[in-house]
This record gives sequence, structure tokens and C-alpha cells, in this order.
Amino acid sequence: MTDSLALPAGPMGQWPTLEPGWVWLCGAGPGDPGLLTLHAVNALRQADVVIYDALVQEAILDWAPQAEHVYAGKRGGKPSAKQRDISLRLVDLAREGKRVLRLKGGDPFVFGRGGEEAQTLIQHGVNVRIIPGISAGIGGLAYAGIPVTHRDVNQSVTFVTGHDQSGATPQSLNWKAIAEGAQVLVIYMGMKHVAQISGALMDAGRPADEPVAVVCNATTDRQQVLETTLGRMVTDIDAAGLEPPAILCVGRSVLMRQVLDWQGLAAGEAPRNLDPLGRGRPAEAS
Repeated sequence: MTDSLALPAGPMGQWPTLEPGWVWLCGAGPGDPGLLTLHAVNALRQADVVIYDALVQEAILDWAPQAEHVYAGKRGGKPSAKQRDISLRLVDLAREGKRVLRLKGGDPFVFGRGGEEAQTLIQHGVNVRIIPGISAGIGGLAYAGIPVTHRDVNQSVTFVTGHDQSGATPQSLNWKAIAEGAQVLVIYMGMKHVAQISGALMDAGRPADEPVAVVCNATTDRQQVLETTLGRMVTDIDAAGLEPPAILCVGRSVLMRQVLDWQGLAAGEAPRNLDPLGRGRPAEAS
């Protein structure tokens, strides 16, 4: 399968070379191997060792049959390697002259600790290259038929994490300001504290009937999408038996899934509502 892959001619007719002693920090996208970038595939084909996270699909690692695969996943509530140990392992491998690929789910610089790892590497004199990836908070929602921006709904979107370094609900976040200023809110890693988050948003004035989508295992064959409301979110998540990894989207853009569920359409389902926002504007209007 992977042996037949031939990358097209890149810039200047050549793709970048992963040199010995370098570490490339690379985003693996939201899950579907087809959402890798070509630079990510190029990196996978060259690496001596791939240090990968919990959200990286096994099929993605198949692109690097020549490399050693080292698991370094961190999942909330489960035993996992300490971040400092992971960062220093990257330093050690680079100093051994390995071609090191650090593969992280989504984008390495979006709630992925990639900035911390790159900082440690540079502080230890290790050369790095950053390869962005499609973040689940954008690509995962799009796959579920939910645009994070829609001109009839929002001119801004706010991305937040559902837990801080200690694993608790972030105390540094001003939930009142977020509730008042975020037209659409995308929450990463929020399942563990969903009750506190939904309560904080409603206490700050967000309506209980505001649309919410919960997208689990986005873009994979295990994807589950729950459409609910801010007030019913906790009860509905529990009733559906949903578990992380998940992205939470709060806002009226969730309503667009009623017409933009492209996977349902491909399976022969009819749109539930061609005008979910009730604007009555033809699609071709400017």
C-alpha cells in the first residue's frame, strides 16, 4: 500500500529532507488518514522514529513502515508519560542522530503542547521544523456538517480548552466574558467537565435552548454526532453513552447540520431543513 506512494514534484522540484538529528513536529489532522498534509506524508516516509499521540490513527503509522513507532499518548484520567519526559526523549533521540517525527493529533500548536516541545528542543540546540495540521475544532466539525463560521450566524469563533494543566476546569478563563463575547464557542477536551462548563455558560447568560453539537471521534469510522442544547447537554451525553475524544460546539452554526450533513446526504437521507436559520435567503444571493 504505502510503497506505491509517489509524491508529486514539490516546490523547486523537491520535498524537504528530514535530516539526522532533526525533529519535525507534525500535525496528523483530526483522524481520517486522508486529511494528512503531503508534508506529513513526506515526513512519515523518511523518519527513523515516530513519537505519536493517542489520537493518531494506526493507519497513519502505516505510512512509516521503516520507522520505530513509540507511543507517547496523554489521555485525561489515564496513566501517561509526563510532558517533560516526552520532550527530553525527543532531545535524546535527536542527539543520537535519529530522524525524529513527533506526530500529534490535529495541529501541534492548537492545544497540543507542540509549542512546549518545540521550545524545549530549541533550548537544547535541536533543529526543528513545524508542519501544521487540520485541527479537530475546524476540520472535525466540518466533517460533521457544522461550519465554525457562517455569515448569517457569526463573524467570530472562540476556541477554548476544557481543562488546564492540572486536569481541572481552567480557572484562568473568564467564562462570563466568553459567554458574552463568543458567537460560536468550540471547546476541546471538555467532556470531563461538561457539567461545569455548561453551567458556567448559562450562569453567564447563554440560553439553555442554545444549540450544541458533540462530535466524538471526528472524521473516523467511529464518529458520533449528538445535536442537543446547552441545557440538555449533560443529560443527553450521558444517555447516549458518549465518551472522549470529543469536540463541543456551542452556537447557532450547529443548526446548519440540518442541511449540511453531507455524510447523511451521501447515504440517501434528505436534508432535515433547507433553511435552518429561518432567513429565507436563496443560496445564490450575495
